[in-house]
Amino acid sequence: MKFQYSFQKVVDLKSNEKSQAEWVLSSAVGQLQAEEQTLQQLISEKERASHAIQSAAEACVSLASIQQLQAYIRHLEQCIERKNKEVRQAQMNVQSKQSILTDKMLDEQVWLKAREKAKARFQKELLLHEQNELDEMASVRYAMRAR
Repeated sequence: MKFQYSFQKVVDLKSNEKSQAEWVLSSAVGQLQAEEQTLQQLISEKERASHAIQSAAEACVSLASIQQLQAYIRHLEQCIERKNKEVRQAQMNVQSKQSILTDKMLDEQVWLKAREKAKARFQKELLLHEQNELDEMASVRYAMRAR
């Protein structure tokens, strides 16, 4: 006799939901990393532009060139500000996806434990049934010898 769990399809569904939540979280983490990388690039570019202004000032470059670099730095600061917001949104998205994954994992664990309990009951009943059969065979043999 083989154990068959009547709610196995539910267990499989819960496992699939957990796997999908893992993929969604992985995607959200990838998006967050991309946003953070872009932010770092913008910050590095701003630092390079700041150094360029210092070098231009020391090299007595025209005022128009320095003003152009300052306008570029202001533009980069706006880009950095927007990117910071996007990074925060991506972080909130990751937290949300982590929460969903945690819920899916807990749900799957509930069903896996229920299956394990059902399997343990099945095995206990099977052992009891086998023991009863062995006891019955022993009783029959004893009765046959007693004649």
